[in-house]
Amino acid sequence: MKWPRNDLCDLFGIEHPILLAPMSGATTPALVAAASNAGGLGGHGCTTFSGDAFGEQVASIRAASNRPFHVNFFAHNNPPEDGEAGPAMRTLLQGLWTEAGLGALPAAKASWPTFGEELLSAVLETRPAVVSFHFGLPEAAVVAAVKDAGCILLCSATTVAEAIALEAAGVDAVIAQGPEAGGHRGTFLGDVMGGTVSTMVLVPQIAQAVNIPVIAAGGIMDGRGIAAAFALGASGVQLGTAFLSCPEASVSEPYRAALLTAGERDTRTLVTKGVSGRPARGLSNRLLTSVQGLEDEAAPFPMQNALTRQLSGVGNPDLAVMWAGAGAGASRAMPAAELMATLVDETRDALAGLA
Repeated sequence: MKWPRNDLCDLFGIEHPILLAPMSGATTPALVAAASNAGGLGGHGCTTFSGDAFGEQVASIRAASNRPFHVNFFAHNNPPEDGEAGPAMRTLLQGLWTEAGLGALPAAKASWPTFGEELLSAVLETRPAVVSFHFGLPEAAVVAAVKDAGCILLCSATTVAEAIALEAAGVDAVIAQGPEAGGHRGTFLGDVMGGTVSTMVLVPQIAQAVNIPVIAAGGIMDGRGIAAAFALGASGVQLGTAFLSCPEASVSEPYRAALLTAGERDTRTLVTKGVSGRPARGLSNRLLTSVQGLEDEAAPFPMQNALTRQLSGVGNPDLAVMWAGAGAGASRAMPAAELMATLVDETRDALAGLA
């Protein structure tokens, strides 16, 4: 297919400027390889891995694909050692833990490390084609080391100011993440609750402000959304929620079922920092609505996550964290390669309809 812009395809060496969002805990080597083999750019969320585990994941992807893919890490500031949730939040969550048979609520603790020396060494050893960061970039020396290793560098921006800062710091392309995106909002300048400019408004503003390719993200589920992103000035798109219902994704069956019935049940999504300490969007259920009302008492990111993550393992979808974007109602059940081909065909038809 002939795309309206080819700069992103040329940068990555791919056929289709469609990126699989690197969703930590949900992406798998099989999903990443399938997206890349289908002509897009697979993405793997790697922030929770040790250096050795990261190397094993990269090896698994490369065993299934010889195409480019990207790996993603969080670059947040380390939380204070004595951070803790407020009393009302702990009381609420203790009640849910008791209901779920989990026992005593633990102390809040940092469950997701920021990008450090161990993972940097693993990246420099494995040299993935593309490395992306969320919540801003690591320090300049780390950025330089990653780029010197030959890795293409991406990072999310939720405001024009963030995009300009990322370009100045040396990223090769910027992901314009609107608040419709599922999972964590990547805001890193100013108020953590900022970054609320919608994808449709944010993308053209960032495209006008920077001279590097812009990747639209947030609420895009089909070819019509991809065509719209090009019309707004993007050179490509990043989709996460659309791939969560693929069989290669690592999500529970209740989670997958909730995605696939979200449209018919008119399930809404909501944003709260009550799950992890930073604003993130997921399918609305009792857990999310409960913590949203007390989110000012959330422990610092990512310490709050230690108080909520085990609830997802008890088999009750009303107490599980099910990250999803605002477009979740358009989820489709099909293998990743079939979904990629469908997205390409839909985009072709949408663009032809606009000609």
